[in-house]
Amino acid sequence: MSKSTIESILHEERLFPPSEEFALQAHITSLTQYQTLYDKAKEHPELFWAELAESELHWFQKWDKVLDWQPPFAKWFLNGKINISYNCLDRHLTTWRKNKAALIWEGEPGDSRTITYAQLHREVCQMANVLKDLGVQKGDRVGIYMPMIPEAAIAMLACARIGAPHSVVFGGFSSEALKARLQDAEAKVVITADGGFRKDKIVPLKSAVDEALQDNAVPSVQKVLVVQRTKQDIPMVGDRDVWWHELQPTASADCPPEPMDSEDMLFILYTSGTTGKPKGVVHTTGGYNLYTHVTTKWTFDLKDTDVYWCTADVGWITGHSYIVYGPLSNGATSVMYEGAPRASNPGCFWDVVEKYGVTIFYTAPTAIRAFIKMGDQHPNKRDLSSLRILGTVGEPINPEAWIWYHQVIGQEKCPIVDTWWQTETGGFMLTPLPGATPTKPGSATRPFPGIIADVVDLDGNPVGTNEGGYLVIKHPWPSMMRTVYKNDKRFRSTYWEHIPPKDGKYLYFAGDGARKDEDGYFWVMGRVDDVMNVSGHRLGTMEVESALVSHPAVAEAAVVSRPDEVKGQDVYAFVTLDSTHEPSDELKAELKKHVVHEIGAIARPGEIRFTDALPKTRSGKIIRRFLRNLAAGEELVGDISTMEDLSVLDKLRQG
Repeated sequence: MSKSTIESILHEERLFPPSEEFALQAHITSLTQYQTLYDKAKEHPELFWAELAESELHWFQKWDKVLDWQPPFAKWFLNGKINISYNCLDRHLTTWRKNKAALIWEGEPGDSRTITYAQLHREVCQMANVLKDLGVQKGDRVGIYMPMIPEAAIAMLACARIGAPHSVVFGGFSSEALKARLQDAEAKVVITADGGFRKDKIVPLKSAVDEALQDNAVPSVQKVLVVQRTKQDIPMVGDRDVWWHELQPTASADCPPEPMDSEDMLFILYTSGTTGKPKGVVHTTGGYNLYTHVTTKWTFDLKDTDVYWCTADVGWITGHSYIVYGPLSNGATSVMYEGAPRASNPGCFWDVVEKYGVTIFYTAPTAIRAFIKMGDQHPNKRDLSSLRILGTVGEPINPEAWIWYHQVIGQEKCPIVDTWWQTETGGFMLTPLPGATPTKPGSATRPFPGIIADVVDLDGNPVGTNEGGYLVIKHPWPSMMRTVYKNDKRFRSTYWEHIPPKDGKYLYFAGDGARKDEDGYFWVMGRVDDVMNVSGHRLGTMEVESALVSHPAVAEAAVVSRPDEVKGQDVYAFVTLDSTHEPSDELKAELKKHVVHEIGAIARPGEIRFTDALPKTRSGKIIRRFLRNLAAGEELVGDISTMEDLSVLDKLRQG
């Protein structure tokens, strides 16, 4: 069977060019303009980024040198002085944006707040002074463990204002996971809340902080600052714990921003793997500010009239880059929502879109597939006509889910920006520019200008058109991670040594497989460990998942490999059906036949298992390592602290 047949599900014939009307009003108006920018950035990268840094950001002192590249360590805008809090707040106060909404927040119970740039500036300055009064100095690390409330963004910006690197820990992590991160970062202060609301329940947060800190497990922590959100009774520990609402109102609103060196650490964000302790990804100030600013502006074609909503949590890099720093640096209106679609209100996302006239909507493919399963009636009952751009983030999107998103949510008028990037990259690596790039369902299209990406083999040689390989970046970019906190050796071995340098150039590789088609479009196949080798044929799990999801009975699918004595590996599929279909042996046979029709006999699942739900992280990613363990009949291994619903695993174990 030919390679093109095996990969047919990803060889999209459908092409969606930007409308002429949209393109004419966009920041980047054509593929020709994109190519000009891309070529300039490739030929003169330092000039390209220096011009943008000068025109897009405020610097207290200009840099001496644009880039110092000592592979694999990069420094950008050497000796430049900048403050990201100033770029997100102060510079907008001298313009009409002073009284523009910076944050629109909707709480799950229905409470809401709109905070202007002037109000946000005042609250951030007050909180920065509170942190100073609690003993936080420039360079001290501050842990943030919060629900999705405005105080989370205020805390981040306050830390950035005084030069205290923050380490945000997602509010869904367990106390053990929180403890490990606070220990590694040696946090001096922890900012948390009594709790938050999620899916009609109170999520306790302060109790998890208490457990993490008990028996002096994190001796560096001196104070715990607590936001009153749910107003439940919680114990406050002696001289350690203090209330946000008691300290902030009386704090001075005068707090000049600390001039930070461009390479001063802005934050540490921990990523967890299947083994080993979490990696503290270090991002610095100047390059990260520039890259998140420009990618937000161009990828979302951001205008002053937009109401922009990224549905992620600030505990993830998506929330850092594309709820807080990128949008606010541009002077945008950024929506924050505490809740999630739930049985009591499956259409809550569309309520928010309608209520606030959201124009740009950015969410995960997992959420989109959940919307499909819930039924079209929920978005169809709401007025979504304000939307003009849709986006996806977190994992590759199945073409059929892309088409549903385009037709039902975008009403066939909204460009879709399918973005590929990582915690480590800081911002978008592959993405369409909505006024310039014709899109293909399932493809992240082309690199952002300044990103030199390729697909190579394990020796670093470029592979042929439509051949699977390893997705690498060949040149440094401003928002790249600088190191693993306190572990340069792990940084080097994890990201720079899997594929040897080619022609003396280091290749950044963080674990994703991809292929590049005849038009130069990239198709991300997912993690390399999600690539199956069936009878000598390499199959991406996404390819088989896409084939399954294209069947009308299937709402969601997760495919893993299972050891097989004959084939080496066999295809094992976990399938969630939509509400109109019931599991049966006949349907199982029909789905296997459907996969054969879509891809070929080599991709026929050896086993299909129906399930009501799939194990996911709280950010919506399917945890495939657990499914691999289940398929192979092994004990579950790895951290389960990020799981949304532990009962899903119990049900799968019980068969």
